[in-house]
Order: sequence, then structure tokens, then C-alpha cells
Amino acid sequence: MNTTKLIIYRFSNIYEILNELNDIFKFDLIKIDKESDLKLFLKDISNYLIISQEMIFEESNMLVLKDLPIKINKLVEKINLSILKNNFNFRSNIIIGKYLLDDNSRKIIYNNIEVNLTEQEVKVLLYLKKIKKPVKVKELQKYIWGYNLDLETHTVETHIYRLRQKFNKFFKDNDLIQSLKNGYFIK
Repeated sequence: MNTTKLIIYRFSNIYEILNELNDIFKFDLIKIDKESDLKLFLKDISNYLIISQEMIFEESNMLVLKDLPIKINKLVEKINLSILKNNFNFRSNIIIGKYLLDDNSRKIIYNNIEVNLTEQEVKVLLYLKKIKKPVKVKELQKYIWGYNLDLETHTVETHIYRLRQKFNKFFKDNDLIQSLKNGYFIK
């Protein structure tokens, strides 16, 4: 999963403090001072948290700090809780083609039909979505199952077959996962 972008908006003091501690966090720290720059930046990223002293627009990914000064451990706790909440929400609403994937509950949804998926099926769908080009069986073996590339197995083909069966049975869709000579991909 992508690293969370922690955007510090018009809040130089907090940015300076967090910048000194940045090597212990698992997020990218970004300082933005103009609202127009912020709006442009947010169009291109999906996993972020904004920290500001002011509410600039209704944003579920926004942590507004008004009760200052704040102890650093309390600030870190608030950041971590906000990032966890944001990640949970992000993982509940992943678009794959015309479908909505809820990675938290491992369900794929379309037209109010919910289908349960296995953990590995979710991983396959997410990986194919992320790569955006045909993926060979050996690559899926390595990155999804951690198999040695020399190992002979039909695990990938079996999972793809079962996924296709589910999409066909519940959604009458035979086209989401495509297979070409150079690998599998999501249409």
C-alpha cells in the first residue's frame, strides 16, 4: 500500500516539529501554504491526511488542531488515529472497474450485490489493479504467494478461475479479468 501523505497546511510550527521527527514516522511529510496548491495536490493523490489550524473545507481526511499548545505524544497519537481511520475508509472504497471492493470485509459489490472474496482473491485483484498492465503467472506467484519462481504450481490459474466463476455467477461478467499470452489484467 502507498505511504500516507501527511500534509501540513498553513502550520509552519507543526511542520518544523514533525520534520525533525520524520524518520520515525511511516508517512511522507508535505508542507503547503496556498489553498489552490492544496486543491491541485489532492487531485493526484489518494492516501493523505491534512493537518491545519483551520477548517478549510469539509474533508474527512482533515485533522484540525485548535487546542494548542499540544504535547508531542498527544499530537502523534492524534495523527496515528486519523491515519488509521483514513486507511480503513480508503480500504473500504476501492474501485475496480465498475465494482466497489471493500478490502476490510473482503467483499466486491455491484448493483447492491455483495460477493465474499478470499484474502488471496482480494490480493490478486488489488495487484492487477495496481500494475495496470498484463501480469505473468510467475509475477503473481512471487508477489501474492511468495513462491519461488522455479516452483511449478497452478495456484494462480486456480484463483483466477474461481474469481472469474464468482464474477460470472453473481454479476454475469466474464470480462473483468482478461487473459493474454503476456499475462492477466483487469479490463
